[in-house]
Amino acid sequence: MPDSLNHPPRLILASSSPYRRELLARLRIPFDVVVPAIDETPLAGETPDITAMRLAEAKARKVADMLPPDETALVIGSDQVATYDGLQIGKPGTHDKALAQLQAMRGREVLFHSALSLFDSRCGTAQTADVVTRVKFRNLPDPALEAYLRAETPYDVTGSAKSEGLGIALLDAIHSDDPTALVGLPLIALSQMLLAVGYPLLETQ
Repeated sequence: MPDSLNHPPRLILASSSPYRRELLARLRIPFDVVVPAIDETPLAGETPDITAMRLAEAKARKVADMLPPDETALVIGSDQVATYDGLQIGKPGTHDKALAQLQAMRGREVLFHSALSLFDSRCGTAQTADVVTRVKFRNLPDPALEAYLRAETPYDVTGSAKSEGLGIALLDAIHSDDPTALVGLPLIALSQMLLAVGYPLLETQ
């Protein structure tokens, strides 16, 4: 039996997001969580996809740098940036900002860039990808938006709409190659990356 089956590399999720933890748990593999502290401000002139991929890799590398010198791991970093009309949208943080986001996006198609990076500290290389989801928002009146925000308080979610919860009622359509990407961690892309570095994804079950 290959040694990788007996001793698979340590897997670390570099994130403070409970949603990403819940998604990664679907793969039924052991992992640790370490929260990276990085500046998530977009750089001047940076496009949303580049912002998301840069931050995803920066989170993974930051946590890898925190490892003891004699320890290696596969570190997962992820970041999500939404955009419409060239404007970048992040996490609202407050009720008023969330309402403003939903008001601005109603009736529009919004692109969600869900970036993923898998950093292999054994060799110092990273696989990085951007999974794009196109979301069409319904044209709802302010009272409906207010009711949603009071019910779900999605202030820590990019775009202020939890598609895995009541936020689905705000949407007309979702187009993506990966249904988990919109929630924040593209599991199809992650599975491909793990298999590419020899992680025994299915053999460990």
